[in-house]
Amino acid sequence: MNKSKVLIVFISLLYLLFLIFEFSGESILSKSMSSLILPIITLLYFATVKRRTLFFSLFLICYSLSDLMTLIVDYVPHKVDYFIGNSLYILAYLFLLIEIAKSMSLTHVIRNFKIHILVLVALNVYIVYVMQVIVNPHVQTSEYYVELLYNTVMLLLLSIALLNYIYRDNKKSLYLFLGSLSIVFSEVISVAYIYVSDKSLLNFLSITLAVIAFYFFFQQSKMRNRPLKALHMVTD
Repeated sequence: MNKSKVLIVFISLLYLLFLIFEFSGESILSKSMSSLILPIITLLYFATVKRRTLFFSLFLICYSLSDLMTLIVDYVPHKVDYFIGNSLYILAYLFLLIEIAKSMSLTHVIRNFKIHILVLVALNVYIVYVMQVIVNPHVQTSEYYVELLYNTVMLLLLSIALLNYIYRDNKKSLYLFLGSLSIVFSEVISVAYIYVSDKSLLNFLSITLAVIAFYFFFQQSKMRNRPLKALHMVTD
């Protein structure tokens, strides 16, 4: 059995253990299992994908490091864990945003997708507002602004991924969009789990959507974008 198959089996086992512990009320063990799943997928990426890119690699590394901090949460002050962990997630999303945006002609997008951009801006402002209303009673002022930045960057990532899909309309851009959409839904459900109701079903959905997101991100990393010269000649 080669190393990729070993890692896939290990990921499947961790996910199964997460399910067992989560629905049996062993929250500490379920968090430990879930915190290892995405870092192992990151290892799978570095072990199997030869054409790696800098910003996507940085996205995976930052996200995985933040997930791994769950294993030491009992040994560090809450504020340290909160600010470092969330800063790593924010950096991860920024790196992924750059990875997607660098393959786009921003001039072309702004010129041709004005209505799309206006709708996305309005929708993002509304979603950020709703999420801030949810977290506001539970966080201090400094944490409120971290949450605001976190949610803004996350939704900006989704918007860029959607515009990239409209712009390129290929399988790679579709997978990037589906991955971004899954990760945003995962984060929204995570907010509900942390601040509204700590039901196992919510945590299950959040982790499962994150795993699905990483599946799409992993698959797209093995694809290449086709040139868009013909498209630009028609629309520019």
